[in-house]
Amino acid sequence: MSNKLKVGIVGGTGMVGQRFITLLENHPWFEVTSIAASSSSAGKTYEEATKGRWKLDRPIPDAVKNIVVKDASKVEEVAEDVDFVFCAVNMPKDETKALEEAYARTGTPVVSNNSAHRWTGDVPMVIPEINPHHLEVIEYQRKRLGTSTGFIAVKPNCSIQSYVPALHALKEFNPTKVVACTYQAISGAGKTFEEWPEMVDNVIPFIGGEEEKSEQEPLRIWGNVENGEIVKASSPVITTQCIRVPVSDGHMAAVFVSFEKKPAKDEIIQLWRNFKGKPQLLSLPSAPKQFITYFEEENRPQTKLDRDIENGMGVSIGRLREDTLYDYKFVSLSHNTVRGAAGGAVLIAELLKAEGYIQPK
Repeated sequence: MSNKLKVGIVGGTGMVGQRFITLLENHPWFEVTSIAASSSSAGKTYEEATKGRWKLDRPIPDAVKNIVVKDASKVEEVAEDVDFVFCAVNMPKDETKALEEAYARTGTPVVSNNSAHRWTGDVPMVIPEINPHHLEVIEYQRKRLGTSTGFIAVKPNCSIQSYVPALHALKEFNPTKVVACTYQAISGAGKTFEEWPEMVDNVIPFIGGEEEKSEQEPLRIWGNVENGEIVKASSPVITTQCIRVPVSDGHMAAVFVSFEKKPAKDEIIQLWRNFKGKPQLLSLPSAPKQFITYFEEENRPQTKLDRDIENGMGVSIGRLREDTLYDYKFVSLSHNTVRGAAGGAVLIAELLKAEGYIQPK
């Protein structure tokens, strides 16, 4: 009998759910034992439920092919067989909120890829290298939900993963103004080129709701815990443009930043290369050894070449130079469905286990 924690994937048939399935194959701590989705998939094996809908390059892992998919709305039935769940459903926000809270109230931790709870005061929204201390609000959330073991933790939007780590490594110089233009892959919309032929040879200068998330969510990541809730930071001022580009995976950002105390270029590069967070110090299984990679070449990072750096969990940066309007500008890149979605959530779960928040039932 395996001593790994038993994991359920709620919303396991969609693109992010599929990414969870592949990332958890042979995971040293976690084992997928349950998959839940909509009622139309319930009762089928996972292989049957994803037939013609499998979107990843890697094949379906053998270990999950014959798992019979459950109805995600039958919360007790799904929760009774697992130690915790990852949630990646495609539902209206209010329904997602209610579903995640229902799972948490059964005493089941929920690590969510959804946006529904990102602004719930006592729900930690975490990039593990940056704000692991926000997990302390879980004890207050448990009181509100009436559970001693269940809770919800969420990961932030995929777009901010490309520039927030870069800025966080420079916090000692107090960034004051940031412009970020993001160039976002189609997998961020859960699509492939076969499903979205309009994106071939095309750029769409709008992604619904993305700019507000990209401007506001970093301030919550940098916020403080006060009276059991996370209060967002008041600076820096961030403005963004978010653009959909014809790329399968990988979100790039062109970033301009001014500081209260302007650092030297060499200082910046040194801080990026040396930056480590709790996942690196704890040697968590999915943690990139080198969180931020800086390229000296003037034509890097490139999406196709560099999105998979550190198994898709690293952030790569290049083209740092002084600017005429701001202090500096640079380009950065992250993998939107690994670091920015399922991989980031797996890393949060590893941190939660290491800190004692997730335990066997």
